[in-house]
Amino acid sequence: MRRGWIEPGHPEWSVRRQCELLGLNRATWYYEAAAESKENLCLMRLIDEQFLRRPYFGSRRMGVWLESVGQIVNRKRVQRLMRLMGIEALYPKPRTTQRNADHRVFPYLLRDVEIVRPDQVWSTDITYVPMPRGFMYLTAVIDWYSRYVLAWRLSNSLEGSFCLEVLEEALQGGQPEIFNTDQGVQYTAAAFTGRLQRAGILVSMDGRGRALDNVFVERLWRSVKYECLYPHGYATVPALEQGLGEYFDFYRHERPHQGLEYSTPAKVYGRCPKRR
Repeated sequence: MRRGWIEPGHPEWSVRRQCELLGLNRATWYYEAAAESKENLCLMRLIDEQFLRRPYFGSRRMGVWLESVGQIVNRKRVQRLMRLMGIEALYPKPRTTQRNADHRVFPYLLRDVEIVRPDQVWSTDITYVPMPRGFMYLTAVIDWYSRYVLAWRLSNSLEGSFCLEVLEEALQGGQPEIFNTDQGVQYTAAAFTGRLQRAGILVSMDGRGRALDNVFVERLWRSVKYECLYPHGYATVPALEQGLGEYFDFYRHERPHQGLEYSTPAKVYGRCPKRR
């Protein structure tokens, strides 16, 4: 709705200023995927698919695997593309987001904790989204007990604003006792952790290189990519956004989960009316 209020040819206010006044992430107005060469996009798609299967592959192993499938590329190039995608092997560093040494890191609070009810623990993460002529980043907030996706957002950059926006949307419908993230700069920033603390929510952060500390979000990304993104290959960002909206409605309300005794996240969470 707010995007519809933007006037590109306004005589006094630039699009940037209008986005600021409306509290709108400028990237969501332009709706352009981040660009790379066609060859690099092909490599990034292959890396993304292999990383889902082998999340312990660093740049050296990834380069060897690419060569085995006919893609001859030096390690420095693989390293650059993996950094651009925001992925690293499970060790020794966190993946999608990078830590800022000046930001406070909170302890991991969920080791040996039994998850027994909705809104006990929420978590969030960012994943790379391949497109035929570019790429985007996707973030979501998920309830651990029910696997219910509370909110999601797309961005063409890794700026922290879209992570804060998705958090605000999720908090409109309730709040958890504990909120878990990785140690990325988006989540260790004072704006993000401060928002959680002001709401009385305990902040938990994964151990470095321990992607399985946030395993439910990792499983969500696998489902989103294999069931939605890879089969459709959305060519434009509006088409991508619409496709993801339809998929997340399906994921919440229709897709049975084995871990939920083949119930749906919406039924377990107790939120059956559709909510984007």
